[in-house]
Amino acid sequence: MAKIISGKDVAEKILITNIKPKVDDLKLKGVIPTLVVILVGDVQASASYVRQKEKFAAKAGIKSEVRKFSETAPEQEVLDEIIKINKDSDIHGIIVQLPLPDHISVTKILNSIDPSKDVDGFTPTNVGKLFLGEETLVSCTPKGIMLLLESVNTDLKGKNVTVIGRSNIVGKPVSILCQQKHATVTMCHSRTKDLTAKLSDADVIIVAVGVPKFIHGDQIPMGSIVIDVGIHNVDGKLCGDVDFESAQNKVSAITPVPGGVGPMTVCALIENTVIAAERLSNKN
Repeated sequence: MAKIISGKDVAEKILITNIKPKVDDLKLKGVIPTLVVILVGDVQASASYVRQKEKFAAKAGIKSEVRKFSETAPEQEVLDEIIKINKDSDIHGIIVQLPLPDHISVTKILNSIDPSKDVDGFTPTNVGKLFLGEETLVSCTPKGIMLLLESVNTDLKGKNVTVIGRSNIVGKPVSILCQQKHATVTMCHSRTKDLTAKLSDADVIIVAVGVPKFIHGDQIPMGSIVIDVGIHNVDGKLCGDVDFESAQNKVSAITPVPGGVGPMTVCALIENTVIAAERLSNKN
């Protein structure tokens, strides 16, 4: 029987045992880790995700604030707010909830965030440091994936890891993190030819392709570990990029959807905020 890797349980444990004690230590020094979420427009999925962030922040004991802008807010208005937050020494983390309206440049917005407060790990500075293996604020979903693998005692050294999906947010950074753990990484995507052959010797499969039930059990090697990053609403039911029903009979461990990678992404965000607060407080 496959082990179901509960991101909810792993996140809860990390919040209580790792993150909250660090928050308590910072508070003794007069520092309250503070996260500001910038939300542009009224996207239901984004609003739901923001609520989850606020819930996790409260559990960890950090301060979380949402600054909302209308769907039609000028790009410069959002940029001005980020510049103001960059200068505020009481704020340690900034994230801009994606997607943004079409008239606002994601690149311009992300590039305006102070890298020391970029708790999403999306700025070119932090992405470059990740690539070079330097200390940085690591992108939240890739960081959460690595924590999930650690939770089931997965030593990646010498393992074959197949990553399906090549986005800047998940696929590329998680492939680098796995390589840094001495795994042999194969990068695939929706246009990869003979994907099943590419999966044939995979010990770990990370699927972030953005297509519902893209991977089926008959493509998965027996005994592998599957991390499913996708989340979709199909006919009123949530599912991932992996067909869970057919996969769970083949794997040794698998993440559910929902309740797998999602909570770990938020957990990593909270941890990054605390790390940013520690670093910024040490500079002052």
